[in-house]
Amino acid sequence: MFYNTDFLKNDEIFLRLDNTVKGNPEKQLVDYYNLKICLSSDGTEVGLCNFRVGNTQRLFFGGNIGYEIYEPYRGHYYSGKACMLLFDLARKHNMSYMYITCNPDNIGSIKNCEYAGGTLVATVDLPTDTDMYEEGERHKCIYRFSL
Repeated sequence: MFYNTDFLKNDEIFLRLDNTVKGNPEKQLVDYYNLKICLSSDGTEVGLCNFRVGNTQRLFFGGNIGYEIYEPYRGHYYSGKACMLLFDLARKHNMSYMYITCNPDNIGSIKNCEYAGGTLVATVDLPTDTDMYEEGERHKCIYRFSL
């Protein structure tokens, strides 16, 4: 079940729904939302994010939220602010916690996880059977967010 996302906004940004994707439980793929991060002042698109619903072993390593802020708009914590808005959507899905992961050398993402109130659980080696490992990644910082 997908919810209306019109409430995902604050004075600085809003999240505009791009599309939703139905998961595949047999492959541990969950439902997810793809959204654009836009400035409240004029609607300028500054980045994108997605929210993956639920908690699986796969999401422990990949995280419930992914984000990207376009280069000219970095440094304003837009991704951290988008994450905090998505926490409200996670609560609608009856989630009491979620994970966001990042590469250990991604200082901007680490700062955003801390800004959004995450607690570093661990820095882990990725299992060799994950898509991320196959793409050349080897380690992930795992941040937990209590909702």
